[in-house]
Amino acid sequence: CLSCLRHNHSSTAYALGNIIGSGIFISPKGVLDHAGSVGFSLIVWVLGGGICALGSLCYAELGVTIPKSGGDYSYVTEIFGGLVGFLLLWSAVLIMYPTTLAVIALTFSNYVLQPAFPNCLPPYIATRLLATTCVLFLTWVNCSSVRWGTRIQDIFTVGKLLALVLIIVVGMIQIAKGHYDALAPQTAFEFIKDPSVGQIALAFLQASFAYSGWNFLNYVTEEVVEPRKNLPRAIYISIPLVTLVYTLTNIAYFSSMSPQELLDSNAVAVTFGEKLLGVFSWVMPISVALSTFGGINGYLFTSSRLCFSGAREGHLPYLLAMIHLKSCTPIPALLVCCTATIVILCIGDTHNLINYVSFINYLSYGVTIAGLLYYRWKKPKLFRPIKVNLLVPCSYLVFWAVLLGFSLYSEPVVCGMGLVIMLTGVPIYFIGVQWKNKPHWISSAVERVTYLGQRLCYVVFPQDDPSEIQPLTEKSEL
Repeated sequence: CLSCLRHNHSSTAYALGNIIGSGIFISPKGVLDHAGSVGFSLIVWVLGGGICALGSLCYAELGVTIPKSGGDYSYVTEIFGGLVGFLLLWSAVLIMYPTTLAVIALTFSNYVLQPAFPNCLPPYIATRLLATTCVLFLTWVNCSSVRWGTRIQDIFTVGKLLALVLIIVVGMIQIAKGHYDALAPQTAFEFIKDPSVGQIALAFLQASFAYSGWNFLNYVTEEVVEPRKNLPRAIYISIPLVTLVYTLTNIAYFSSMSPQELLDSNAVAVTFGEKLLGVFSWVMPISVALSTFGGINGYLFTSSRLCFSGAREGHLPYLLAMIHLKSCTPIPALLVCCTATIVILCIGDTHNLINYVSFINYLSYGVTIAGLLYYRWKKPKLFRPIKVNLLVPCSYLVFWAVLLGFSLYSEPVVCGMGLVIMLTGVPIYFIGVQWKNKPHWISSAVERVTYLGQRLCYVVFPQDDPSEIQPLTEKSEL
């Protein structure tokens, strides 16, 4: 059954498809707001791509040294042990993936509804209902068939590429006609508000949301052909290309919109289309809606795979490691992620949610890259097919420490809340994972819940693990 989850992908195309997502239609407003000027916001976009490149090189070394799927979670568990790995998994399941899904779903609903409300924001209830409907529908699709989920991903990738190509081409035509007032050196660095280190740190957090996905190739390391060659190649090609596309997209926005117009817009690409595309302005919201729709689908697929890895390691309930008997889809894991996403949809706005999830994302990246340095000290003689210069992880960690420190200082409630939720995993780990000799009534209750979940979702352990099938066989005989 697991073979249903394995597909052949070009490493570079896979990396590009996961990095270039709906974030570029969400983050420009937040980056400009915190950066304070057009020129500095463009610098943030370029430097953000450079930071991602440093992180990607470190992940490439970890990916071939510890060739396990699961990304950050697998590496940290191998290097630091179960507790740190569990905290990363806990934050990913409760914060990273559900919050990212909530942001993308809200963007989808905003872009779909904005043309119907040209002079005001779409109603709060309407955006939440449409976002929830979208998440529920795609959860159903992914529960029904792996093939349907991957086909949706392939088809709707066209949407984001169409939107970005259209924005860049139209923007370059505008610049060629001489419409670049906001980009002129004398005006580009006119600050809308007084800059501060804390605000600049938050600008990087906003940009990092658009770049998130650069480490997704490490979630499927076991499926990458010749990872020693293809992981670095995917990084060298994809990160500079994504940085170029994102920078050109922002330049295109400023070719037709003043900084204040961009900040006032609830759907930047829709405003861009209304100003320049005339009767064809409807193309833009449709293209972005397709992009975000595909983005939700991709994150649902990846999050269920992470839950599967965690349950296989014994860090999550075994029910989450089960797949449907016929369709081979991880229904319990998808339902958990869907539920958490809908809860977050109801309690936050897009801007704060991005700061919230980006802070936790950067925290997990830094811990993982610190693990690379510790692993070199712990196992200096271990063969490493890829070995990056020590300046690469050290440079990343310096930037990481400064960014997180000032972000926490500027947004203590939003960023601190994510940190608190992550730390709640400590007692959960010791009670749920470390405590082996639990009372019989607890073990019995867990077994009953697992059995009930199996019957409701019609799921079993993957059939290529006989040791895990045995308990199910015994149970069925009862």
